[in-house]
Amino acid sequence: MDRAVDAANMQAANMQVVGDMSVVGLFLQADLVVKIVLVLLLLASVWVWAIVFEKVMTLRRANRAADGFEDRFWSGGSLDDMYEGEGAKPTHPLAAVFGAAMGEWRRSARVAGVDMSRGSVRDRVDRTVAVTIQREMDRMERWMVFLASVGSTAPFIGLFGTVWGIMRSFSAIATSRNTNLSVVAPGIAEALFATAIGLVAAIPAVLAYNKLSNDLSRFAARMEGFGSEFAAILSRQSEERV
Repeated sequence: MDRAVDAANMQAANMQVVGDMSVVGLFLQADLVVKIVLVLLLLASVWVWAIVFEKVMTLRRANRAADGFEDRFWSGGSLDDMYEGEGAKPTHPLAAVFGAAMGEWRRSARVAGVDMSRGSVRDRVDRTVAVTIQREMDRMERWMVFLASVGSTAPFIGLFGTVWGIMRSFSAIATSRNTNLSVVAPGIAEALFATAIGLVAAIPAVLAYNKLSNDLSRFAARMEGFGSEFAAILSRQSEERV
């Protein structure tokens, strides 16, 4: 009679363990190694979304500021006044490009004996624009490598948790010499859960990296186009001064 009661209690406990397939339940039942894998993947996923939000807001602000700046630039106002107002202390990337080019041109104009019509002045302005664009893009592309790394490595980290969970299932089977569902299910569930969390971290990272890379490339092309046009304007003004 006692044996029958013990067996019934054990079967009920096993059914309770197998039945607890919630996210919290799977995490609490997981092995220490699997728990570490899950925590790392969850932290990576949270950081990915934080980076995505920051990049989206940064690009939105940069494009909005560039729209207003270009409207003011092409309105026909004084370049010197615009430089004093926005170029000397730029608050967004396009103003930084304008300020760097205008500053180099003004420094060249102040040097005695410099022929402003020579190509060396245009070359210095072009190099200044290129360096400024690269610096601004390096700042805007910060943490993009992390997105790419999470997108490429998170599935493999989840796969490691999967392999570990399956190994734990086989170890439980070998120890208990029982292939009952109550013995196999916890390890298999942990394995599948680790795989799922790995994909949850990787898929948004890959999609966000591709979208943000495209948006950043378009903004870089926008700055390069403005820099080329502005360098041409400065070159024409240099020739007019001669």
